[in-house]
Amino acid sequence: MSGAKLGWFSDAVLALLIVAALPLAIVAIPNTVSVVAALLPDGIDRVELMRAHGLALPAMMLTVPLAAMALRRVKAAHLLLGGLALLAVADAAGGYAGSVFVVGVLRVAHGIGAGLLLPATLFAVWDRAPVLRGLWAGMLALSLLGAQALALWPLDGVTRWQVTLQPFPLLTGIALALAAVYLVLWMAAGRPAAPGVRFQERGRLLKATAPAAGIAVLAISTASQDWRADLVILLAVLAIAGLLALASTGSRESRALSYTMVAVGVVLLPSIAQVTYVEMRGLGGPGLSGLWLPFCVAGLAAVAAAVLVWRFAASNRWVTSLGLLAMVAGLSSVRFLTPSPEGLVLVVPFALLAVGASVALTAALTAASGQAEVGAAMFALALCLPAVLAGYLLGTGVQLTMVRGVSSAQELVDGFVSALHLWALVGGFLVVVVIVLGAVLSRRARATEEEADSVRRDDVRENSAVSSVPAPAQSPEDGAPA
Repeated sequence: MSGAKLGWFSDAVLALLIVAALPLAIVAIPNTVSVVAALLPDGIDRVELMRAHGLALPAMMLTVPLAAMALRRVKAAHLLLGGLALLAVADAAGGYAGSVFVVGVLRVAHGIGAGLLLPATLFAVWDRAPVLRGLWAGMLALSLLGAQALALWPLDGVTRWQVTLQPFPLLTGIALALAAVYLVLWMAAGRPAAPGVRFQERGRLLKATAPAAGIAVLAISTASQDWRADLVILLAVLAIAGLLALASTGSRESRALSYTMVAVGVVLLPSIAQVTYVEMRGLGGPGLSGLWLPFCVAGLAAVAAAVLVWRFAASNRWVTSLGLLAMVAGLSSVRFLTPSPEGLVLVVPFALLAVGASVALTAALTAASGQAEVGAAMFALALCLPAVLAGYLLGTGVQLTMVRGVSSAQELVDGFVSALHLWALVGGFLVVVVIVLGAVLSRRARATEEEADSVRRDDVRENSAVSSVPAPAQSPEDGAPA
């Protein structure tokens, strides 16, 4: 097979691997063990089991920056195969889990495996065909959109609670086979070199582990103790502010991508998770069967939008802001269209949120890739997952506030709906803050760059003027030749 055909085939396999691996990674985030609480054995501590089941996201958050730094020495093809192999082992062992400790170990394994996949897939597409970066951004938005529903889907009518630990074993096997094929093709192509992570970006990646660890400790603490709702909200807001402060470092393109990742992480999955629960059949909605069409339409639109943004090289900042504004519109529609007994109406908020996130991520990635800043992209990705957990914490605090003191089932339902509407307002405000913050800092950076360019031009003109002044002539008395 010629080099060109081998490269094309390798890109096709990589595209299929992204389509399979990214949803597998993100679907590990939701904690769904409460849905099968009726199937749990009497001797198991249900509260401790829920806490153990929630360890996947903290493990994933800490793995992403470390895996990104490891990509300087470990090849992306090897990391992809290793991450999927770990997921496959955890899936296989999940069927035999019978204690809280084993569940905790397996969920940590799921989180580590998923945390390896996210940076490895982004690293693998970075120097390949640009359409693959668009596909990666679109699949990330689609995965965040459908993670809650995908995690709940295998639990419909199950007879064993261990299914929560192995939701899609067949898809894991398919992705593992694709990773093996991709590894063979990569070796057959002569092990082409991949872009490296710069020294300063490795330092920033190491810094990203600090907020990830802090937010993980905060989440575990709130799950282990009966914290007041207002305190949870305050700490979640401080965590988001810390992530935005860390995102403010680096170049202008790096900041735009980091802000976008934080905004998408805080809003997309936590919002859709609440919408999914509110639209369950027991709360008056159509249930998952009525939600699949809106999810599919929104997901396809998100991937198509990412490819179109790549196709027209739309890397301007206004495209990123336009995508974030579409997410604000989607959150606004959540307040007016949910809950709805007709699932088709949810196409509007789902599509606005998914397409907006996809457009914003693709435009920001395109700008960063124009500067060859793979390290900046890894740093932004390392901030996305802590933002997801911070969004979950903020949403939980809002829910606790709205359901406090309820005394009937209907009041509980009304409290959850009110919490969703309030969260949509809060999430929209946060996205607007990110847009304004990014615009202000970008304008300041542009002014600073223009001022520096002006100073350099003035220096060049002064040096040119000095060099153009003729040297004074020397007379014969000074010893100069006549």
